[in-house]
Amino acid sequence: MKAWKRCYYVLKRTGTLKIFISFLMFLCGAAAVLTVLEPGINTLGDGLWYCFVASTTIGFGDICAVTRGGRIVTVLVAAYGILMTAMVPGVVVSYYMEYLKVREKETISVFLEKLEMLPELSEEELRELSRRIREFGHKKQD
Repeated sequence: MKAWKRCYYVLKRTGTLKIFISFLMFLCGAAAVLTVLEPGINTLGDGLWYCFVASTTIGFGDICAVTRGGRIVTVLVAAYGILMTAMVPGVVVSYYMEYLKVREKETISVFLEKLEMLPELSEEELRELSRRIREFGHKKQD
């Protein structure tokens, strides 16, 4: 559950959550329009299923658009789905990489600060610092 909360936080912080919600609203609207335009889509559930399949570009073929309006809606749903598939993971990965860079810089600055105060550190703090340096050396070699 913690991963979902972190993902929600990233999406909210970057503004991508609004785009994702607008995508879901668009899918619902497109599904409603398709129930009116398409003779093979009789229920909102069928419309949502069709929009999901079109937006993910899976294309099972169990339902297909036959009217001009339905095909236009399908193209819009598919194009929007492709954009969402590319954008959301890209934003999350980019945010996470920036987070790691900031965290690394903070760790390095704390480490350098302790090195500057080396003569004033207690024996326990010196041992801890020595342990961290060894760990850092092992990570670099891997």
